[in-house]
Parts: sequence; structure tokens; C-alpha cells
Amino acid sequence: MPSPRALSAATLLLLQPRLDQAYRAFDHVESAADPVHLVRRFHEPADQEVVGFCAAGLAFGRVASVLQSVDALLAVMGASPADYVRRFDPVREAPRLAHIVHRWIRGVDLTALLLVLQRMLRESGSLEAFFMAGDDMTAPDVGPGLESFSRRAMETDLRPAYGRVPARAGVGFFFPKPSGGSACKRMNLFLRWMVRRDAIDLGVWTQVAPGRLVVPLDTHIIRVGRCLRLTRLTTPGWKMAADITSALRRLDPADPVRYDFSLCHVGMMGACGHAGTGRSDQCPLNGACRPARAPRSARPRA
Repeated sequence: MPSPRALSAATLLLLQPRLDQAYRAFDHVESAADPVHLVRRFHEPADQEVVGFCAAGLAFGRVASVLQSVDALLAVMGASPADYVRRFDPVREAPRLAHIVHRWIRGVDLTALLLVLQRMLRESGSLEAFFMAGDDMTAPDVGPGLESFSRRAMETDLRPAYGRVPARAGVGFFFPKPSGGSACKRMNLFLRWMVRRDAIDLGVWTQVAPGRLVVPLDTHIIRVGRCLRLTRLTTPGWKMAADITSALRRLDPADPVRYDFSLCHVGMMGACGHAGTGRSDQCPLNGACRPARAPRSARPRA
């Protein structure tokens, strides 16, 4: 099967200015509604880490619903979410979280999540330090770091949240692993917010190189990525996310994921012509792609 690396120099020459144009069009905070803007309410790095992880973890479903759920959680956490997590008492706080429901995530799952984050802060001092304890900085991407991060997170004692911990506890949804085939979309989204710095991303972390990030794969990135011939894979998952990232890395080796926000929101705004006649005059990528309907099964795994 041909690889994205087979993209010709002429194709890359065509893509680069179009992608750069799309990036510039979306690189300002008013460009689109997005949960990252809720993270920007906070100015302390410790708070941005905690809010960022929670907001990225809940970033599935309709944007309005995501924003509503994150807002509800922030209302409980108060002015300093990091301090809230450090002092978190599941017995005291569980009733305050019980009313928050986001799709299949319930208050008890958020209680468990906050227990995990509390353990990370207590053991390592920050989420970045906890991540770096299991990362391999020589690896070409963050896959090994995500694998270790999620595995160690799920070693937390969750009984104070669940009592008898279910075999498939809801909190596990926040900690997928590449080895399971998951695209780890929300984890990669969190890393993008924390590692990169521009008008959208916060650049809180300093120890992970932006060039090692992997694109947060969702239905919009799948559709646009296939239209742009960034991947020929048809099954969503970690391999497709890495495949698209590999193609983008040819355009910008130091910061391949900088295109993610614009490509995602081009799809979300309906500007992409993939689902219509194959052409949209509103699309900033018009002329650089070969629109095609995504496969029916093209839904990324967690």
C-alpha cells in the first residue's frame, strides 16, 4: 500500500502554502469555539495543566455540550483547579460532582479522574513531570510516553471513588494506550495544548519537543487528511494518526501538528467539500485536495 511519504515534491509544493494560509486564518482566539479557550481563563501553569487535561478528556461530542460539561466541572473546582485537586477529598466532593454527566461519563468517573490527577501531582509535582518519567525522548514521537502515562495512571487506587472498581471503569476512557490501537485523540490534544505555543496553544510544557507530537485524530482530520492524500489508510487508530503526522512532518519537521487546529475547524465549519459535490468555494484548501467521502467505519478510537 502506498505511503504518505510517496507524496511527490510537486504535491508538497502545492500543499504547503495552502496549509500555511489555513493555519494563519485560524491562529487567533476568536477564530472558532474550542475547549482550549476555557483553559486560557487560567494563568498559572499548574492550573492550565489540570484544566487542560480535564477539558481535553471531555472533548468528544458536540462542541456546545463539551463546553457546558467543562464549565460545570470548573464551577466545582473553583479559582485554582490545581489546589482543588491537591486537596481533593472524594467523600466530600463526590456529591458536588454527581450532577455532571457528559455522554457516558458520570460524576463518579470524574471523581476517579481527580484521584488520578491528585496522585500525579503528589508523586511528581506536575503532570509534565509524571509524563516525562515514562517518556523516551529519543523516540520519534510521543507514543511511548503516552503508553507509560496511561498505564501508570491506571495503577491508582480507585476504590475511594468507586468502592468496588468495575472491570471497565469509566475513568479508563481518559487513559487510552497506543498499544490498544487507540488514536489517543484527546491525549494528543492535551499534549498539543501543553507543548506548542501560538495564539491557540499554551506552551506550558518545556521538555517535549513539538516535532514529536502526533495529530489528534478525529472524524474531521480523517476526512480532510484523506482529501489531502496525507494518508491512504482507511481504519482509524494510532497507525492512521501517526501516518497523517508523518506526512505533515515532511512539511514542518519541527512542528507538524501546528496544522491540526485549522484542518479540524475547516471540517467542523462545513467549509470542506468532502461531503457535497466534491468542491467548496469556501474551503481554503480548495484545489489542493481530492475530495472523497470517508469510509463508513471512519470513526477514531478514543
